[in-house]
Amino acid sequence: MNAGDPAGDDPTNTDVGVGPHPQPWPDDPRFDLDLLASGDRRNVVDRYRYWKLDAIVSDLDARRARLLPARLQVAIQNWQHDFNIGSIVRTANAFNVERVHIVGNRRWNRRGAMVTDRYLHVVHQPDEQSLAAYCASEAVSLVGVDNLPGAVPLETTALPSACCLVFGSEGPGLTDEMVAACRQLVSITQYGSTRSLNAGAAAAIAIYQWTLQHGVAKLDQ
Repeated sequence: MNAGDPAGDDPTNTDVGVGPHPQPWPDDPRFDLDLLASGDRRNVVDRYRYWKLDAIVSDLDARRARLLPARLQVAIQNWQHDFNIGSIVRTANAFNVERVHIVGNRRWNRRGAMVTDRYLHVVHQPDEQSLAAYCASEAVSLVGVDNLPGAVPLETTALPSACCLVFGSEGPGLTDEMVAACRQLVSITQYGSTRSLNAGAAAAIAIYQWTLQHGVAKLDQ
């Protein structure tokens, strides 16, 4: 997408953002002429105001490369058109995750993503086997996040530096096939009466935990 990521297309458009850029305009190919002229009301951090969409994606890729060989990807099993998928995608964007895999149904509920999927590399995997094969080829370890027998506490576990955190659909959780494909299972210790966390909340906690362990300072540069 080019001059063409107008604020009017963004459902996060509110009173946030900035108006038209004062003249003279910056002489930089990353800037979108339409946004400079009309203002940028997108839900983006200040450093990306007025930038073209493809320029933002390229910059996110470059910033993430500073973490190498540490890599974080996320996979979500999509069996129920779960609203939580969009929430997980939005969190993945907030932490500049390398790739998001939608496993199962190709179509997914984008509403909770609030268009943040435009700034991510979102790919489809038809089943558990295809995700496992991809991760093996990339030397990325699959780590399941679910409250299952054999899971170890997330907060006391050293996560792999090259990691794909995988989450199940709300309710059913991870499938048996996905559990079998995972290198390890982690769970989030809880202290109340409810047996499980909302999938979107669990994903945010797990992604943040990986970030704390593998280069949070670099991610913030």
